Amino acid sequence: MSAENQKTVALLEQLFAAFNRHDIEGVMACMSEDVVFEGAAGTEAYGTRFDGAAAVAAAFVKVWTTYPDVSWQNTSHFAAGDKGVSQWTFCATCPDGKRIEADGVDIFTVNDGKLVLKQAFRKDRPLLDPK
Repeated sequence: MSAENQKTVALLEQLFAAFNRHDIEGVMACMSEDVVFEGAAGTEAYGTRFDGAAAVAAAFVKVWTTYPDVSWQNTSHFAAGDKGVSQWTFCATCPDGKRIEADGVDIFTVNDGKLVLKQAFRKDRPLLDPK
């Protein structure tokens, strides 16, 4: 793996550690000021688009607020050129007590050592009843 690809993988590891700590400063330290996040759900083909650091940060904080126990498990990462890919399992308890456990991937574009685009894709799986 090239040194540049190793740096991207390290950046993605840093990002997901911050996601799982619910650390917005740590998350945003990995992203450019003009970052774009395309969420997994939404009315458009690309999902819902959040433009700029403030909008992206607010979107992540909303996820942590809605799902206080949310985590991204079983992560793995790879990089090629200006692209990085992270695979994960999204795990969270909904406000009504049902569980989300769904596999997904993020495709990232990297520029100057920062994430400039995050495209999220997640399996559309029925919620699990608590047991």
